[in-house]
Amino acid sequence: MILIWVMAAQALALLREVARLEAPLEELRALHSVLQAVPLNELREQAAELRLGPLFSLLNENHREKTTLCVSILERLLQAMEPVHVARNLRVDLQRGLIHPDDSVKILTLSQIGRIVENSDAVTEILNNAELLKQIVYCIGGENLSVAKAAIKSLSRISLTQAGLEALFESNLLDDLKSVMKTNDIVRYRVYELIVEISSVSPESLNYCTTSGLVTQLLRELTGEDVLVRSTCIEMVTSLAYTHHGRQYLAQEGVIDQISNIIVGADSDPFSSFYLPGFVKFFGNLAVMDSPQQICERYPIFVEKVFEMTESQDPTMTGVAVDTVGILGSSVEGKQVLQKTGTRFERLLMRIGHQSKNAPVELKIRCLDAISSLLYLPSEQQTDDLLRMTESWFSALSRDPLELFRGISGQPFPELHCAALKVFTAIANQPWAQKLMFNSPGFVEYVVDRSVEHDKASKDAKYELVKALANSKTIAEIFGNPNYLRLRTYLSEGPYYVKPVSTTAVEGAE
Repeated sequence: MILIWVMAAQALALLREVARLEAPLEELRALHSVLQAVPLNELREQAAELRLGPLFSLLNENHREKTTLCVSILERLLQAMEPVHVARNLRVDLQRGLIHPDDSVKILTLSQIGRIVENSDAVTEILNNAELLKQIVYCIGGENLSVAKAAIKSLSRISLTQAGLEALFESNLLDDLKSVMKTNDIVRYRVYELIVEISSVSPESLNYCTTSGLVTQLLRELTGEDVLVRSTCIEMVTSLAYTHHGRQYLAQEGVIDQISNIIVGADSDPFSSFYLPGFVKFFGNLAVMDSPQQICERYPIFVEKVFEMTESQDPTMTGVAVDTVGILGSSVEGKQVLQKTGTRFERLLMRIGHQSKNAPVELKIRCLDAISSLLYLPSEQQTDDLLRMTESWFSALSRDPLELFRGISGQPFPELHCAALKVFTAIANQPWAQKLMFNSPGFVEYVVDRSVEHDKASKDAKYELVKALANSKTIAEIFGNPNYLRLRTYLSEGPYYVKPVSTTAVEGAE
């Protein structure tokens, strides 16, 4: 404790030395070392005595090592200060920091602004400083992505309050935002990203953004002729559609219908592969968040295109289609929508089963994840009809699906191994699957064999399978009591249990 106090006193002394000397490089190095050993709570107690002005002044000298040291020292010392104190007493330094030529200084400044905007007492200081807000907006246009991201995060946080929304959209700041957008395409998309983040908060926030004209501009680019722009804009529009008020707005403005019409016309567009995956993902997310049945009935081209893309030779197209089928089939309503497509869906299942064995590793994993989503049925939703349906889907995947997935789980890729175990876990609570597992030679032994899994992820995945089996109401009857007890023992021992090796002393052994 005394040592910590001594080091804190030493840090204050060095800080005074830095302020006194003209070229305090050695003192900066020493201060940097000492500060690493002083706990933050001790620095907080000394906060009133911390004079940071000289450190900020040294940032203006074009000396690389001094700048690096000052940034690191300031990072530590500013953490010891309350955000309100930083906002009120260092506002000029913050403004200078945002226009500093060194990006590390900008990032330091924006991290402090990030602390300030998270504090309800301090954020007012930022809102009342028009010049500082303007500099934050202009940071979005910089080349450094970390600087831009930090600026977007701060502005997004500021916009959570009514006063913040007014500061951003009912002042000259909106003109600054529009001016920054003109820098280049990348910066324009960053501003759209900010606008979508703000719009997603509430209907009122969305209203401010639509009134600004920036949402309309984004939607115009989405449905424009530039295919590369489309592919970027659809990701942002999909983010907006995650919220109920966002989906309502897109529907009212006819945007969802327009996206559907673009998919309809995609067959005659040689460049459709640039934007189709994003457009299909959009509808996949829409179906999950609203109603799979309503979306698929209203926009039949969506389902049509998903089926078509699973047959594609382009792995990007196939991957998105497989992901979308998995998303659609994750709910009972979605499962029923897919079931209604009849033999066409059976062919799709055969295709996914084939791909899970023969595709490149990344696509194999996506196929296995989709199969898990399609086949999973919570106990409370297990009707005779639905159980018959999942059983028929499982059978459609391959001639011997259980062996197929066991074979995949034996491949030397932990991600593949886990994805195959996830398929077994998805069906583990369904009686038809339990009977298949029990009747498959060596399967029960495989499940309780701990020597198969070597890494943490695989051990966790195996444990989830055992847990799903052991917690099923039908398992004791189907597997028999001895096997049921083996599962319960595995479960109680936990995922990482290692059986102790017994050693026997032999008389006369050296």
